[in-house]
Amino acid sequence: MTRLTLPTNLSLLAAALLCPALAARPAHADPPADLQSALETLRAVQPKGQGHRGAMQAWKTISQADADQLPMILAGMQGANRLADNWFRAAVETIAQRHQQAGGKLPVAALEKFLADTTQAPRARRLAYELIAGVDQTAETRLITPLINDPSLELRRDAIALGLKSAEAELKDGDPDSVAGQFQRLFAASRDLDQVKAVAEKLRDLDQPVDLPKHMGFVLRWHLAGPFNNADGVGFDQAYPPEDGVDLEATYQGKVGDVRWQEYTTADDFGIVDLNEAFNRPKADKGSGYQLTTEHKGAVAYGYTVFDSPEAQPAEFRIGCINANKVWLNGRLLTANEVYHSGMEVDQYVATGRLKKGRNEILVKVAQNEQEESWAQRWQFQLRVCDHLGTALLSQGRTARRPSATDLR
Repeated sequence: MTRLTLPTNLSLLAAALLCPALAARPAHADPPADLQSALETLRAVQPKGQGHRGAMQAWKTISQADADQLPMILAGMQGANRLADNWFRAAVETIAQRHQQAGGKLPVAALEKFLADTTQAPRARRLAYELIAGVDQTAETRLITPLINDPSLELRRDAIALGLKSAEAELKDGDPDSVAGQFQRLFAASRDLDQVKAVAEKLRDLDQPVDLPKHMGFVLRWHLAGPFNNADGVGFDQAYPPEDGVDLEATYQGKVGDVRWQEYTTADDFGIVDLNEAFNRPKADKGSGYQLTTEHKGAVAYGYTVFDSPEAQPAEFRIGCINANKVWLNGRLLTANEVYHSGMEVDQYVATGRLKKGRNEILVKVAQNEQEESWAQRWQFQLRVCDHLGTALLSQGRTARRPSATDLR
C-alpha cells in the first residue's frame, strides 16, 4: 500500500523552487476567486506542450487554495488525462504540505466522503485515500478492506492484497474449507493479472475449481483459415478474401494450396491459439522419412469467431500477439499493429468497440515474417473481450464446459 510522504513529487519540488512564497502562505487565507477557471485550465493541459503555459499559471492559483477546498480540487480531476493528473497531484500535495506545516489538520471527513463517491475519477479517489492514510494509521484496514469490487483498479488492488494476506493467515491457522470461500470472492474481484494468478494458485492448492479463461474473457473456440502469403511482408496490407466477408464453406487460394476454414479450440488457460500447431504439414526429412514441421514463415492466418452479446454495450478487445496483427468487429477495423517478435503478453494491444445486441463477428489477422532465429518461430495470438476494467464479457453461446487438450482441433 502506498502511503503519502510529503513532498513526494519532483514537479512539486520544482514548483516550490519557482514559487517559494507558496510555502509561507497562511492556511486560513481566502480561496482565489478564479479557482474553478484554474481547474478547467489545468484539466485541459495536453501532451507535447499544449496548454502548458496556461497550466503553469493555473497550478499556481490552485496551489494557493485552502485545505478545505481539497475535495473540490480533486473533483476537478474528472476527465483529466494522465499528464493533467500529475499537475493536480503536485498542487494537492503542495496544499496539504503547507497546511500541515502551519499546524493545520486535513479535512479527513470530507476526504473520506469524496473517497466513498465512486462517480469521482479513480485516480482522484486514490489520491484522497493517500492523503487520509498519511495522517490516519487505521485508514488501510478501515477504508480499503471493503473495496474489493471498487471501480478504481488501484483501490481494488489494495483491497484484494489485504484480503489475500488475511486469507493466507487464516489458512495457516484454520479450516481450509472455510477459507476457500474467501479466495473465491477474491478471485471473482481480481482484475490485475498477477493477482488473478496468485489467487487462482491458492484455489488450486485447495482443490477448488478455477476457470481462468472464463474469468478473463478469453475466446477459446475459433475458425481458422491459412496460411496465406506474407513473403517480404506483403500480406499484412493485402486484403485476402476473409476480409471481404467470412464464408465458412469457402475455399481460398493459399500460400501452399487450397485453404479452408477449420475449427480450433485452445485448452490454454490464457486462450493462446498456436497457429503453427493448427496448420502443421508433413515435411520430408533426409534419413527419417516424414515428420511434422510447425514453423510457417512469411505467412498470414485469420481467426474468426461469433460473439452473442446479451445487450448492446461498449467493449474492449484485448489482444496479445507476438506477430503483426489486425482485429475487426463486424467488419470495422479496430486495431492494426505491424510489429514482429517484440514479445507477447496479456492485453498487449487494447482496442475499443461497441457490441451489438445478438450476433457479432470478430475477425483476427496474424502475420508471421521470415526471420529464421529460434526466438522468431512463434506464430500465435490470444484475444479476450472485456469492459474497461478488465471484467470479462461473455458470449451467450459460450459453453460451460472447459475444453480439454483432447478436444478436436
